[in-house]
Amino acid sequence: MMTEHDRGFSAERLAEYRNACAEASSKQMLVVPGIEYSDPENRVHVLVWGPVPFLGENLPTNEMLEGVRKAGGVAVFAHPSRKEAWKLLDPYWAERLVGIELWNRKYDGWAPSDTSPALLESSGAVPFAGLDFHTDRQSFPLTMALELKAGVNEDSVIECLRSRRCSARAMGVPLDRAAARAAVPFLGVAEQGRKALAALVKAKRPVPVKSKNN
Repeated sequence: MMTEHDRGFSAERLAEYRNACAEASSKQMLVVPGIEYSDPENRVHVLVWGPVPFLGENLPTNEMLEGVRKAGGVAVFAHPSRKEAWKLLDPYWAERLVGIELWNRKYDGWAPSDTSPALLESSGAVPFAGLDFHTDRQSFPLTMALELKAGVNEDSVIECLRSRRCSARAMGVPLDRAAARAAVPFLGVAEQGRKALAALVKAKRPVPVKSKNN
């Protein structure tokens, strides 16, 4: 399941994107296209899949979510820890969000978000896990398990998500709110170690020097 950022996007690009995902799909792999919508401040990001036309760039989140609902799509609040977006969660969103990311590899690292469990409890949304896979460094054993009732195709995937027959998993183990709360202290230590090591490696990288032409 993929998402492209809304900024710089268009209805024409969405059509091209959907065609490219269809061509990349096969009997062994399904690629489902989606859009990651940003609010005007680029703080709240929402992942959207389903039969939704391109709604536009930088839309207010309430307006965007209503458009998704009317079109029959599904929406997931992405990486709420980024820029403290969790502070902006509006009760209006609860009926329009299928899920909230409990663990985003790019922004949360090796541990679940420490802010998401409370959001999930207050909203009743499904915990989601995502890679935000920009580089191979963000590869991690986080997945979503879907209980499909029909064949593996985009319609059956969207129907499954809409019906909330899905669950987040880490290293193959179901990841619910209680498990996330229990795991945060231990995985948080691992994440601190990862950040310290990454900073050390970055500090030791040689700084490129531009040569001057005489």
